[in-house]
Amino acid sequence: MTLSSMVVSRDWQEISVLECILGGLHMDVAVESEPQRALARLSKSKVDALIVDCDLNGTGQFFRELQRDPSCASSVPLVIMGASQGRRDMEESGAMFAFDKPISVEQAVHTLSAARNMILDGRLRYHRAGIDVPVTLRGRSQQNTEGHLINLSQGGLQVRVEDGFDAKEASRISFSLPGTDVGMHAQVEVAWSDKQGNVGIRFVKMASQMKHTLRLWLAQQYFAN
Repeated sequence: MTLSSMVVSRDWQEISVLECILGGLHMDVAVESEPQRALARLSKSKVDALIVDCDLNGTGQFFRELQRDPSCASSVPLVIMGASQGRRDMEESGAMFAFDKPISVEQAVHTLSAARNMILDGRLRYHRAGIDVPVTLRGRSQQNTEGHLINLSQGGLQVRVEDGFDAKEASRISFSLPGTDVGMHAQVEVAWSDKQGNVGIRFVKMASQMKHTLRLWLAQQYFAN
C-alpha cells in the first residue's frame, strides 16, 4: 500500500529533492504551485502528508483555511521553513514536523520518515484484517467454547461462537495467527454481541511481545492488499 503526499511549492530544485526522498519512502507525490489550488484539490481528495513551502505567498491564509475545512482535517502539514516567518507559520498551521531550506537530505529523510511512521501507526491502529481461524474463548466460570475469528485489529477482534455460550462471560481468548507458529493469548471484554453468535471483543491485557507480533502481522496484511 503506497501512501500519498502533496508538495505545495514553486521551488522546483527543492521539489525534485523531495520527490526522490518521498519516492524512497514509497509515497506518491503531487505538486501544486498555488496554495488555493492545493486547497481546492485537498477538498476533493485526501492525502496522507502535506508539505508546504513557507516561502510561498499566501501560505498563512492557506493554513487558516485548511484548519477551518473539516474535509482537509486528516492531512498532516509538514512545513518547509524558508524565511524568518517560517517558525510563526508553523505555529499557526499546527504542523507537527518541519525542516529548513535549503533542504538537508539527511534531515528531510529523518523528518519525513517520522511523519510516515506516524501516518502508518494511525492507519494500522484501526485496520481490520479479515481471517477465518479457530479461536477458544474462556468464560469467568472457566467454561470454554470454540469459535471462528472473523476479523482482527490491534484493539480487538470479531468472532462467531457456538450456540449456548454466554458472550458476556468471556474473559480470555486464544488463537494462532495464520502463517506463524505463535499462539496469541489475551484477557478480553465483550463490546457487543448479536443473536447470530457474532461477538465484538476488545483486548484488555496482552503480553508486550504478543502485541508486537500482532502489530507486525497486521502491517504485513495491510501492505499485501
